[in-house]
Amino acid sequence: MKFFTARDLRTIPKSIWQALANSGEVVITNNGKPTALMLNISEDNFARVVQAVRQARAMLAFNHLRGQAAERGFMGEADIEAEIAVARQRE
Repeated sequence: MKFFTARDLRTIPKSIWQALANSGEVVITNNGKPTALMLNISEDNFARVVQAVRQARAMLAFNHLRGQAAERGFMGEADIEAEIAVARQRE
């Protein structure tokens, strides 16, 4: 995987397009940190690639939330039942 800076987008775009065609993916950095991932796609697989990227981002978010929940501690069965009881009383 090749890395290019945000400035390279302006100064050497041809090199970026060539690297993208050769490897299928290019990372753009800003201030030395990865900022964007460019993927080589075609019209034929555009919708599938977009869907796969969205699914991957959703899974990353889910795993992050799961990790936070594990750090804070999971609710026990009694806690869940108490929450349900409170919600039913509000109805």
